[in-house]
Amino acid sequence: MYVQIGGIQQWIEIGRVAQDRPTLLYLHGGPGGSSRPAVKAWRHWEEHFTVVHWDQRGAGRTFSKNGEAGCGALTIDRMVSDGIEVVDLLNREFQRDKAVLVGHSWGSVLAVHMIKRRPDLFSAYVGTGQLVNKQRNEECNYRRQLAQAKRRQNAEALQALREVGPSPYLDRGKVRKLREWADKLVDGTGDPVRLTPRPPNPAFTTEDRDALSRGAQFSRDQLFAELSAVDLPSLGLHFDIPIFFFEGTADQQTPIELAEQYLSTSQHRTRNSFASKDIITSLSLTGLTIFCASSLRGFVRCSNNNP
Repeated sequence: MYVQIGGIQQWIEIGRVAQDRPTLLYLHGGPGGSSRPAVKAWRHWEEHFTVVHWDQRGAGRTFSKNGEAGCGALTIDRMVSDGIEVVDLLNREFQRDKAVLVGHSWGSVLAVHMIKRRPDLFSAYVGTGQLVNKQRNEECNYRRQLAQAKRRQNAEALQALREVGPSPYLDRGKVRKLREWADKLVDGTGDPVRLTPRPPNPAFTTEDRDALSRGAQFSRDQLFAELSAVDLPSLGLHFDIPIFFFEGTADQQTPIELAEQYLSTSQHRTRNSFASKDIITSLSLTGLTIFCASSLRGFVRCSNNNP
C-alpha cells in the first residue's frame, strides 16, 4: 500500500499482523533494489514478526508512482529521514514503542544511520551483507578476486581485472565489471550474486520488473558518489541497542572481515553481537536464521548481496 512519507507516496508491504509479534522493518539493498520479488521468502519470519518491506525513495513501486522528478535528488540523509518516518508510522499503527531493523547491503548503510540518529525507535539491529567502508570494501573485493583468478589460472579474468585496476573507482562501469567477475570466481557454495527468489512473488508484475530496473539505474546514478564515500565507523563506535551481523564467508561484495572488525571495535549493549553458536540456536527459534550460515567461526555467516 502507498503511504505518505517524506512528502511523496511510498510503497510499503506488510505481512501477517498479530498484536503479540514485534514489528520488523527490512531495508533492501541496491540502492534501488526492492525486496518485493522475494517477499514470499520471508513467510517463515511472519510466525514471529510483523514483517514490513519498504520500496525506498527511487526504488520499485515508489519509483513507478513518483518518477525521477517526484523522487527528487537522492541523498543518504534524505533517505534516512524517510526511514525514520516509516518506523514512526509503523510504531503508531501497531501501537509499538520499538521495531526490529534489518538492513541488507546498501540497506545496512541506511540502517546504521537510522539507529545512530534515533536509537529510541529500535529494539535491535540485524545487519547482513554489512557494508562498513566502501573504499576498503572494494579494495578487499579486488584483491580477493585477483587471487581467485590467479589460483584458477583464468587468463580472461586476470586481464579483465587488471584493466579494472584497484580502487578507488570513480565510475560505476568499473564496479559493474568487478561484480560480473565476482559470481564467476566465487569460492563458496551459497546463492549466486544475482539471486533467484524462492518462491517468487506472484504479485510482482512485468510492470514492477520494469520499474525495478529503471529505479535501480536512477538510484545508483544518484547515490554513487555519496555511497563511494561511506565510512560507517566515522559515525562513532557506540551503539545504544543490541546489534547482530549475519555474514557470508564467501561474500564477494561485502567482505566479512570488515564487518567483523567493525563490530569487534564497537561498544554496544550486547557484547556478543557477532552471534555465537548459543545465540544462533535461540535466533533460529525466532526465524532469523533464514539467512542460513554457510560455516561458523563463532558467529553467523551467510548470504551474498545484490550486484
